[in-house]
Amino acid sequence: MGLFVIGSSNTDLVIYLDHIPKIGETVIGGESSVIFGGKGANQAVAAKRAGADINFITQLGDDGFGQGMKKHFKEEELPQRYVLTDLEQPSGIAQIFVSKKGENSIAVASGSNGTLTFDRLKPFLKDIASSDLVLVQFEIPIKTIEKIIDFCFDKGVRILVNPAPAIKLTPLQLKKIWMITPNESEAEILTGISVIDKDSALRSAQMILAQGVKHCIVTLGEKGSVWVSEKGAFHFTAPSVNAVDTTAAGDIFNGYLADGITRALTIEKAIVISHAAASQSVTVKGAQTSIPKREEAQLFLKQNPIKTKKIF
Repeated sequence: MGLFVIGSSNTDLVIYLDHIPKIGETVIGGESSVIFGGKGANQAVAAKRAGADINFITQLGDDGFGQGMKKHFKEEELPQRYVLTDLEQPSGIAQIFVSKKGENSIAVASGSNGTLTFDRLKPFLKDIASSDLVLVQFEIPIKTIEKIIDFCFDKGVRILVNPAPAIKLTPLQLKKIWMITPNESEAEILTGISVIDKDSALRSAQMILAQGVKHCIVTLGEKGSVWVSEKGAFHFTAPSVNAVDTTAAGDIFNGYLADGITRALTIEKAIVISHAAASQSVTVKGAQTSIPKREEAQLFLKQNPIKTKKIF
């Protein structure tokens, strides 16, 4: 059944400002917008626009935000049967500040995302067990994530874990993960190694692999990424772009990566197109509004080649 993404959906309330407010500071004069987001939804829509055969399991509230999100998913042609509703909790929302430099600061009210338990997934377990790949993030309860990892491992289904927001995983959990994609700060939480460049990313990824993960990709923002597996380590460059909003860039990378893997691309080619899509996205404001379609990402890649170098 191709790809399953399991995760969060939020409505993003975005304010664009000269700079991100400090504690106690009020900044006047920013533009505002309401944009569909949430790490799970961002990754699902990215994979869909990349061309994936995708199913997205998420949970909304029975409110205006939820109704708007459900309509949006229908327009994106994501199967409705996997979109759950919590009748008691409101839909998740995120307040996002974006500076003129493209930096962002995000606060999330989980709402219905926080009640997406593994029991709610039971009607879909047969479908999940027959999938090619499962992609998860950490904006739903960690107990749910742990049970998904256990289930996929027991059923022999490859699982791609984007450990964001960062939570330290146990060695037992790590050994059940096929691929993990931390950024610099997430890699540091997982390993204790301060990741500032490709060399420290390599050391961090090697430590993660030593605990049983088959593939680790440490994303480094404008510095690219480092992919480590038993076959060695590779550094990927990222195109130089004028960033206006980095919101969801990591999610777009992961969504495109999951599509590439289920499309049977080599992991190297999947990473390259993922970097192209993520880099293109930061030149556009918003989360899902910035997600390119596959042909757009391919054209961007043609115009902005990405270099790959074996480093170990």
